[in-house]
Amino acid sequence: MAYLFNTVEDVREMLAAIGAASVDSLFDCIPREYRYSGALEIPPAMSEIELTRHMEQLASRNQGVSRNVCFLGGGAYDHFIPAVVDHLAGRGEFYTSYTPYQPEVSQGNLQVMFEYETLICELTGMDVSNASLYDGASATIEAVLLAMASKPKCTKVLVPDNLHPEYRQVLATYLQWTAYELVVVSCPDGAIPLDNWIQQIDESVGCVVLSQPNFFGIVEDLAPVAAVAKDAGAVVVAVCDMISLGILASPASWHADIVVGEGQVLGNPLQYGGPYLGIMACRESFVRRMPGRIAGQTEDKHGHRCWVLTLQTREQHIRRDKATSNICTNQGLFALRAAIYLALQGPVGLRETAEHCAWKIQYLQQQIVQNERFELRFAGSNWREFVVRDLDNDVSTLLKYCRERQILAGLALETWYPDMRDCILIAATEKRTRAELDQLVELLNAAPRQKEVSHA
Repeated sequence: MAYLFNTVEDVREMLAAIGAASVDSLFDCIPREYRYSGALEIPPAMSEIELTRHMEQLASRNQGVSRNVCFLGGGAYDHFIPAVVDHLAGRGEFYTSYTPYQPEVSQGNLQVMFEYETLICELTGMDVSNASLYDGASATIEAVLLAMASKPKCTKVLVPDNLHPEYRQVLATYLQWTAYELVVVSCPDGAIPLDNWIQQIDESVGCVVLSQPNFFGIVEDLAPVAAVAKDAGAVVVAVCDMISLGILASPASWHADIVVGEGQVLGNPLQYGGPYLGIMACRESFVRRMPGRIAGQTEDKHGHRCWVLTLQTREQHIRRDKATSNICTNQGLFALRAAIYLALQGPVGLRETAEHCAWKIQYLQQQIVQNERFELRFAGSNWREFVVRDLDNDVSTLLKYCRERQILAGLALETWYPDMRDCILIAATEKRTRAELDQLVELLNAAPRQKEVSHA
């Protein structure tokens, strides 16, 4: 989009139209002592060649996964994206398309939405999926609000502290303005302690949120945990990693009513944290209050197959007093990428990708703990990531040492869990080669010890 500056004549006409004497007079409402009167520190104008060179120099300071080996996790992962995903998603009819309110001119986009929803339902075992939300965290709060609306006499939302901490922050932010109370159950051993969980469940709990795998990468047996909640009448919201479902049981099999997740892992790049893709699917009993768009398949007057937005009116998205949610824009382009990715992978490909993540994590765990400096923070089975404790308690120095050698070794957990200041969350996707895994282990082994640094 080109930018056209305002000429002197343009400014004069606009000021005359609003009855203002000058541009400066528009700021008369701001006390003079609060107005900046100095010169802005803006460099002089550049030619196009100079500006291009300057922007390239700035861009070269970014240290992305194309220039570093990435073992970062915690909700965003460096998975392989087939070239065809970029090629198809970059086609003009998809890349520049907008909201498909007029079905007669939106059949391609509506079919993509319908195919995406079908794939998500097959993956999660749910009856219906919407056509995507903003990201995993906002999908989680939408699921909680949907669940609580179905339980008007309940006041509590129960979550374990092994749910992604930023998801819990989003829940707390939204729920503080409602009549609902967010209750967090401590998981000192990484997994949900069933006895403590049972003690927290009563008739006031309308919704529980469970994650599989959890934030620490632990795969739990959530069937008994969910069963306790279901027996008490609560709605079970499952936060799932979609790639893990290539080898793990579907959330429907362990009593989940609503399934949400982050779709970044399905063919979407890391993009410095977003925009991402919110996945949401549910049992049919919740469909009438489901936020976001739902594309359905039908027939036109000639009997030909076609697609429409269904079950909801346009006003449900743009009139706040009539809407079930304030969700107005979906992440259609990222849902398209997810649909292409899942169609390419198929059940076999998704299973192989999930198995690679599991194998590589097991190998890393076995190799890292051979160094007496490190130990696993939690017991249990892990998928794609795990927590390792640095017994030297020098996590920041350790991660910096690896980063300087172009290895993004993991996330320091102290940011979210102050009692884990000596812990690192390490993730490995199918992209990591045996050589890269060994390189990480070698760097962790070679990193200076605190005693060595002090002695030096």
